[in-house]
This record gives sequence, C-alpha cells and structure tokens, in this order.
Amino acid sequence: MTSSQESLHTFDRRTVVTAVGAAGIAAVTLTACGSSDKPGGSEAVKPAPAGGNGDALAKTADIPQGGGKVFADQGVVVTQPSAGQFKAFSSKCTHQGCAVSKISDGTITCPCHGSQFDASDGSVKKGPATEPLAAAAIKVEGDSITLG
Repeated sequence: MTSSQESLHTFDRRTVVTAVGAAGIAAVTLTACGSSDKPGGSEAVKPAPAGGNGDALAKTADIPQGGGKVFADQGVVVTQPSAGQFKAFSSKCTHQGCAVSKISDGTITCPCHGSQFDASDGSVKKGPATEPLAAAAIKVEGDSITLG
C-alpha cells in the first residue's frame, strides 16, 4: 500500500469512528432529554407499568379533588375526579411523548404542545393529541394509593 492509499484508508476509518460516536451521543441525548422539539428538553417518560410492585405512591389526601399528581419516576399520573374516586393514567402524552405536568379543574395538560385530557377517563379534551392517555392500574386501600 502506498502512503497516499494508507492515508486515505486511515481517514475513512477515522470518519466512520467519528460518525458512529456522534450517532451514539445523539441517541443517548435523545433518550435522556427527549427530542429537540420539546421546550426545555422535557425529560424522558417511562411508560406506565403493566403491573404494580405494591410500593405506595401517595396518600389519598395528597391527591386534590378535581386535580391530581404526576409521579415521574413511575410514569403515571393519579387523579381524583370526584371525592373518593381515584384514577391513574400514563403520564406520557399520546401526541409526542412529553410528560404531562399540570392537573387542575378536571383537566390533565401537556406542556409541550397544549394537549388536554379528561382527568376522569384520560380522553382527549383538546389536541393536537388524538388518542387518550393509557389507563394504569392502582389500588386504594385505606388512605394509601399503590400501583396495582
């Protein structure tokens, strides 16, 4: 191999290694921070778990009537649409996967593009989302709410 061929071969390998490294960094960044079209680099949201592990999420008194609370680590939002009635949904917006962040007056709101969902059944109240939030299983025993 001549020195010009060897130089060309090294350059090609370096280019490939650099491209693979950049792709890896991009994948990690998107996974950790969400896609670049999400304001403030919304954190990635885990899907609602299929089954619970029995760990307490909250006390019933922690969930306001007509409102709710987002549990980011578990990927769920728990609401209390009416006194003593508790519901749970995935906290992942069905539009582009941002985490919902606000629950008030019976409405769950996604901060990224303004989708709104009904706190009693997860249905879409206002788009751009077109699909409801996925239901999540919870158990209410006494004053404790657990994933179930």
